Formats: sequence, C-alpha cells, structure tokens
Amino acid sequence: MTRILIIGAGFGGIAAANELLKAGFTDITLLDKADRAGGVWRDNVYPGCACDIPAPLYSYSYAQNPTWTRRFPPQAEILAYLERCVTDFGLAGKLRLGVEVTAADWTGTDWRVTTAGGEVLEADVLIPAVGQLSRPLVPQLPGTFDGPALHTAHWEPGLSLAGRRVGVIGTGASAIQLVPEIAGTAAHVTVFQRTPPWTLPKPDRRYGRVRRALYSRFPALMGPARAGTWAMTVVTGAALQGNRAAGALLHGASRLQRRLQVRDPELRRKVTPDEPMGCKRVLFTNAWLPALARPDVDLVTEPVVAVTAGGVRTADGAEHPVDVLVYGTGFAATEFLVPITVTGRDGVRLDEVWRDGAHAYLGLAVPGFPNMFLVYGPNTNTGNTSVVYFHEAQARWISQAVRQLDQDQKPFEVRADVAEAYDRELQSRLAGSVWTSCRSWYRTATGRIVTNWPGMAAEYRRRTARLRPADFRGRDDAARHLR
Repeated sequence: MTRILIIGAGFGGIAAANELLKAGFTDITLLDKADRAGGVWRDNVYPGCACDIPAPLYSYSYAQNPTWTRRFPPQAEILAYLERCVTDFGLAGKLRLGVEVTAADWTGTDWRVTTAGGEVLEADVLIPAVGQLSRPLVPQLPGTFDGPALHTAHWEPGLSLAGRRVGVIGTGASAIQLVPEIAGTAAHVTVFQRTPPWTLPKPDRRYGRVRRALYSRFPALMGPARAGTWAMTVVTGAALQGNRAAGALLHGASRLQRRLQVRDPELRRKVTPDEPMGCKRVLFTNAWLPALARPDVDLVTEPVVAVTAGGVRTADGAEHPVDVLVYGTGFAATEFLVPITVTGRDGVRLDEVWRDGAHAYLGLAVPGFPNMFLVYGPNTNTGNTSVVYFHEAQARWISQAVRQLDQDQKPFEVRADVAEAYDRELQSRLAGSVWTSCRSWYRTATGRIVTNWPGMAAEYRRRTARLRPADFRGRDDAARHLR
C-alpha cells in the first residue's frame, strides 16, 4: 500500500487527504505543527477577522455548508467548518498534530521526513500543503518598542485595547478588517500607510434562521448562490485580464465608494490609489473608509523609519505615540516551503533550484523531486476568486498521479523539458499582466511573479483535469494504465 504523508492541515491539505481517501488510499498521515487543524483560519484570530470571498465559494464544492450566518463568514465559523470537514471526511484518525517537519529527503525509493522532535517518518508520496500565507512578515525596523508588539497572525486573544493608543502598520487585507473593529474601543488608532489599497463595496448580508433551515433541509438550494458568486468572480477576473468594460465597472464602483464614504478632500486624496487596480489584492469592505474618517483615527502616509520606546517615527521626523503596535504587514508568500529543507534526487536542494524564484509544473511537480506533489504551489494563487477551487483541482490531479505511481511501482517525476516549457509560458503571460506594475507579495525581490496564476480559474481546472503521463519520466504511453 502506498504510504502518503501530507504536511499541513488547512484547506489544501484536507482537500488532498480527502480525495486520496476517496480513491482508496488509506495509509495517509496528515501532519500539522499546531495543536489543531485549520491553517490560516486557526492562526488568525485578530478582531474582525473574516473571509473576503463569499462563503458559497469559499468552501468545498462537495461539502457546502448550510449553517453560515453571513455571506462573508467570520474566522470562527470557517475554522469550525474545517474541523467539521476533518471529521465528516473520516480524516480524524489520519491527523497528527503538534508535529513540525524540518526536513524531507528523497532516498531513491521513498521520502524520509524529519520532525523537530527528531522523529523520522517514511513515505512513498510527499505532499507539502503548507500554504502561501503561513509565515508572517514583520519589517526589521531600527529601535526598540517597549509595549506589546505583534503581527495580526500572532494575535493574543487576551490582549485588551480598551483605552490604549494603537498603532497599525500596513493597510492590507488584515488591517482593513482590524481597524474598524478596534476603533472606538481603543483610545486612538494611528494607521501607517505605505500605499492606499483599491477597495470595493462588500456585498455582505446576514443569513437568517429561515434561510439556514431551508439550506439544511434542501441542500440543492445552495447551488444558485454558489453559481451567482462564481459569476461575480468571472467579472472581477475579466477586469484583471484587461477587459475594459469589467475594469470600468470596478473602477467606477471604487471611485463612488470613496466619494460617498470620505467627505474630507484631504483624506480622500490619501486613500485614493496611485497604482493600477489589481496589481495588489483588491479589498472588499464597507467599514474601512468610514473608520479612517473617525476623529479618533489618524492616517499617516509618511514612511515609517523606526520604532521608539513609546511609538513610531516617520520620515518627516515626527514621533507618533502608541501603547500597542500591530503589524498588518502580510506574509513571506514568495518563500515556498521555508523553513523546511527539501532534498531531492542526486542530493539537489529545493531552495537551490528555487533560488531565482519558485516554479513548478502546474504548480504541482518539480523536476528532480520524485513523488512530491505540491498543494497551493507556485503560480496557483488567484487574484479574484476562491483558492479552494484551485485546491480541489490540485487534489484531483494528485489523486490521479498517486494512482499511476501505485500501479507502476516506480518513481513519478515530471520531465525537466516539460516543466521548463510550462514555466516559460506562464512567465510570458505574466509579463503582460497588471501584477508587474507595482511591488507586492505576488513578486520576488527580482520582480518574478511566483504566486499568481495568469488566467481564469476555469482554465486551471481544465489543465489539471486529466493527468498527462507522457509529461513524466519513463511514461510515454502510460495513460492506458489509468483505470
């Protein structure tokens, strides 16, 4: 029986484990370094944390949830959903928590995986599913701050902000949820902005008891909501792909939102983006701009240059006093699999192969690393729809690959020429994308885009729908063996 080891018990790892279990593979171990499953929805518990993709799409297509209380559900509901999926999918007995992987080495026949506790595990198939947003990024600023300082992904649930001055560095997806939630509780909030984000109205609504009861009794009723949400993401995706009509619609909605929600001309100038729409993640919110307009909230646009014992210093020499400092500064999204040391065939290390930027065939397979299949790998992030859709496509492809290697009983490794041709195609398409027009977490320091998929989500699903054995070493005519 093929031994399968999956690293990471978030949306991606759970999807892969479920698909493999359904395919008849039972020797599955699902590892996670934390004390419970859930990935980013376990780690992020800051005030206001919620999904920015509508719930009908931000869930497994085969496990729709009738109990969401909102179209954009809060963190606690998403975490509960994932933990319920672990149980419902029959994965609880496969899950090992509190196990951190530090290294994985290909022996020539299988993978030897070393944990932080010194344990060595053996597996025929290795599936890293550690995500792109699992390692918080904190800027290294000169100086020492004497008060509590924390990243949004390392929030301390017992931290009280009542009556305290709070500084928030960053204006990304986490900050725009946090600031409206804490404004009014904190004595004062100072937001430090590098670049203003593009925002759109958030079409949120409460799902009442009647709707939830109907969904529970007649699950088919959830289908139209999912289809409608998908249609909305097609419009936003078209805008990112350069469709003028879709782009004009979104630009107009964003401008109107700023005009209606920000009356002060100076503040409106500060929150008006000066970068192309879509080069960074567009954020859905109804509360961000009104929060910035509050008298107890300040928006500072001077660059942050240092922290002091009692605050934050900006480039104009001003010191802004704060009692608590929060970093809403994102994640090291371009550093895939760090800090795990992965060594493949002939002793080649993955970090060396990826020294100029991560790349993988379909975001799933890397030449020189047999029987290793990535979930949420390079260039499989989506700039406009649900990443869970991509996870499902990847899980189905991985299931096909594992079936093939299980039948052949020999290593499964993508051909270098196939992977190189695929990467050339992707980078050529990405070179003309909106993501090249600004600095963001989508790009490495050299400018290579390593996170995002260049097309529509439906294209990725189509390209991963059927395994092509001829793309792998020694399998020119292996397709007929798949049953």
